[in-house]
Amino acid sequence: MEALRQPAVELAEPPLADRGLDELTREAIAFHGHLCPGLVLGIRIARAGCRAIGIDRPRSAGKALVVFVEIDRCATDAIEVVTGVSLGKRTLKHLDYGKMAATFVNVARGTAVRVVARDEARALALEWAPGEADPRRAQTLVYRVMPEAALLRLQPVAVAPGFLDRRRVRVSCAACGEGINYQREVQVAGRTLCRPCAGGAYYLARPELREAVP
Repeated sequence: MEALRQPAVELAEPPLADRGLDELTREAIAFHGHLCPGLVLGIRIARAGCRAIGIDRPRSAGKALVVFVEIDRCATDAIEVVTGVSLGKRTLKHLDYGKMAATFVNVARGTAVRVVARDEARALALEWAPGEADPRRAQTLVYRVMPEAALLRLQPVAVAPGFLDRRRVRVSCAACGEGINYQREVQVAGRTLCRPCAGGAYYLARPELREAVP
């Protein structure tokens, strides 16, 4: 039991620039479960984004680093592994735009960059690996070595007001009565509603079924 009381020894995080692509890929595969083009893209996106906003040790950055991801695919898992951001810490934000893109924010400096995977890189991958019949395998191989300028587009941006500075408030939906946190409510005809009740629900009620009782 005495050993359990000993404080954990935290190893200093090496600079991201010193961590090789092979090492990051192994960690991403362990988290995600397999290697694919999106995983390699996510690693490249994360490295480029962190470098552009001056964060050398993203896993140690805490809430000084916030990342907005625009797709719920393999790249998002890789970005999470490389940077250490997470939904639970409110440092990873998912906006379902369906785009292979992510915005990296240095909260301390007030700077941000949006990193987008270039569409033309998909076609280039087949040209750069002419002997590979499987397009996905060609992309996985080529995305590792493709020059950043050919693979990614970096765009300095400013995050719109309200996306980073949500206040810790809680209100109730006038329709369903459920609580709404962090100013996610909307105003419709003078009523405070949650987004599902305002017409943006991903689920449909089943009134013919009894409510589940724990």
